[in-house]
Amino acid sequence: MSTALESLLDLLDLERIERDIFRGRSRSAVVPRVFGGQVAAQAMVAAGRTVPADRHAHSLHAYFLRPGDPGAPIVYTVDRIRDGRSFTTRRVVAVQHGQPVFHLSASFQTYEEGLDHQVPMPSAPDPETLPTSAERLRGYGHLAPEVVERFLETREAVDLRYVGEPPYGEFGAPREPHSQVWFRTNGKLDGAVDEPLLHVVLATYVSDMTLLDSVLLAHGRGGWAVGDVVGASLDHAMWFHRPFRADEWLLYDQESPSASGGRGLGQARIHTRDGRLAVTVIQEGVVRVPREH
Repeated sequence: MSTALESLLDLLDLERIERDIFRGRSRSAVVPRVFGGQVAAQAMVAAGRTVPADRHAHSLHAYFLRPGDPGAPIVYTVDRIRDGRSFTTRRVVAVQHGQPVFHLSASFQTYEEGLDHQVPMPSAPDPETLPTSAERLRGYGHLAPEVVERFLETREAVDLRYVGEPPYGEFGAPREPHSQVWFRTNGKLDGAVDEPLLHVVLATYVSDMTLLDSVLLAHGRGGWAVGDVVGASLDHAMWFHRPFRADEWLLYDQESPSASGGRGLGQARIHTRDGRLAVTVIQEGVVRVPREH
């Protein structure tokens, strides 16, 4: 396990203050606020720690209410909404400086046999044939060195490889609103930490990194890295269909069906390397063109 991955796991390991109250900390992100994937992942940790071990996460629905302060702790309060025979529901509110910054509802289910079908996995090149984040980013002469370093620092724990050029790599002309990335943790998960909830939490963390890329591609925008849009996540939903491992290659296939009213919608599917549909993700975010003065 890499040092960066150990650091990420430590970041996601919350302190339990009371039976249903947890405290987390933050670290700097590529923008001057708490990374949305971090607060969503920590909220899932909080919810999962109040649920029996035989119930696994099957969905989450979340709203980003205020920008998080990376210099202050985040307190997560869990509300035990329902404990049924098959399903368990939790609501989590993340608070900073006395105000809610994030709200999440998560549902967990005992294992059941049932009907089973899925859409086929889309075609994509093998991840080993693609450049790493470091190889790709260091080849962009148009990005400021400090931007490149901030990108690399925040992605040290995750091996994330774009199939095509990311928005900040090639911009100025519209492209198909479709993006693919392969990802896995930078190191294997084993021992006491290797439990199903952790793989869900890590996928939640990564899911917020690139989902709105397809919105930018549709309009030839490079994103915050080149300063031609400003934006933030508004809401986020995930459905966990089948077991997967976050330390094995996962294909994140993303597209944007719509953008309007200063908002952009991204939807995606995550497949395991052997073709199983593991996760469906939908997110809407603020995507605004900066006003000219």
